[in-house]
Amino acid sequence: MNGRRLLTLIGLLIGATGLVVQFVISMQAYLAAGRDIPGALGTFFTYYTILTNIVLVLIYLSELTTTPRLELFRRPIVRAMMAANIALVMIFVYFVLRHLSVLSGLFLVCDYILHYITPTLYVVWWAAFARHGTLRLADIPLMLAPTLVYFLYAMARGAWVREYPYPILNAIELGYLQVLLNAVYMTIGLGLLCVGVILLDQWLGKRQVAHG
Repeated sequence: MNGRRLLTLIGLLIGATGLVVQFVISMQAYLAAGRDIPGALGTFFTYYTILTNIVLVLIYLSELTTTPRLELFRRPIVRAMMAANIALVMIFVYFVLRHLSVLSGLFLVCDYILHYITPTLYVVWWAAFARHGTLRLADIPLMLAPTLVYFLYAMARGAWVREYPYPILNAIELGYLQVLLNAVYMTIGLGLLCVGVILLDQWLGKRQVAHG
């Protein structure tokens, strides 16, 4: 088994395991707190961490299979976009969210898996094994678009159910102006990560050409 396939399998196994365990313990906690199943599912799938890690699992699956249904996840721009997005997840959690709650048991294990291990594994996998050299700075708006859609979805749902996935999006406590400013700051941060990913992609592309 070559290194590419091995790291793909490792990433898939760890990512899928983290998501499944997080789903089980989260649903148990939500239901125990009095939520119904639709409400619990809605809350779970509102988290950016969960959605981005699901995409990583689909990217790994697209690498291991030939099904055309996963063709989207083979595109260089999608794989590069996710390198920037999952790096943002890790950075945001480390510098902001980890100070806001104390986790233990499986919640702590899943926290480390989905916020630190899977991001690190994916960025290494992308840099080492993805096809490089096709991205341009003009791709940044397209790379930012899914996160904008997520923001609009999270805000619309929050206005409806009066609940937000992250403190920086909590319009009830912060007001919409501050939330908008927070979104601008996060967009700038993600944009800078996208620039870094694109520049790295261009450099790695030249190396791939040089080494045949």
